[in-house]
Amino acid sequence: MGQPDFRVDGRIFATLASAKQGYGNLMLTLEQQTAFVEEMPEVFLPIPGGWGRMGMTHIRLAEASEDVLYGALHTAWKLRVEKNAKSGKKKRAPKKKSQLAKGPKKRR
Repeated sequence: MGQPDFRVDGRIFATLASAKQGYGNLMLTLEQQTAFVEEMPEVFLPIPGGWGRMGMTHIRLAEASEDVLYGALHTAWKLRVEKNAKSGKKKRAPKKKSQLAKGPKKRR
């Protein structure tokens, strides 16, 4: 929590949650993930475990050119836009920082 993320209508399509390890994270389909990893295995790899089996993909930030990073982010963004349109769900309202900073209410 507290890591930078990238959203469309309140829904995440990419994060920098693994930036300390040198990775960005992209939310892709399994097919997109496979294509990215096959084309540039030095740049892309599935996130280990269940997340990776759902298409979540690391991008090695130091290895990715600006064009590759832009293309990957655009792909993840476009997928999120398409999923949002299909789901028909309303836009999520962002959480107010003031509520998060206060913490839980105390009982009297």
